[in-house]
Amino acid sequence: MLDVNRDINSLSNFKRNTSEFLAQLKQTGHPVVLTINGKAELVVQDTASYQRLIELAEKAERMEILRASVEEMKAGKGIPAEDVLAEMRKILAEKQVP
Repeated sequence: MLDVNRDINSLSNFKRNTSEFLAQLKQTGHPVVLTINGKAELVVQDTASYQRLIELAEKAERMEILRASVEEMKAGKGIPAEDVLAEMRKILAEKQVP
């Protein structure tokens, strides 16, 4: 959760106190929003937190694909697995015959 009193700071302050910010990033795992002229412009975070974020995003994408697949199946779209496997066996059998 973003703490506006701690996790939003100016880029100038970040430059002046980089080592303190790095310690904060590692300790809390929270990203820091950096502002330029009072406007949020950058987000800085430690690599472990970034990796977790990427993994969560990939998991969410997979879940969305699965959800869409289930909806298609419920709607009667798609081809039953048995039919697909039978077609694949047929194609492979045809390729093996010289």
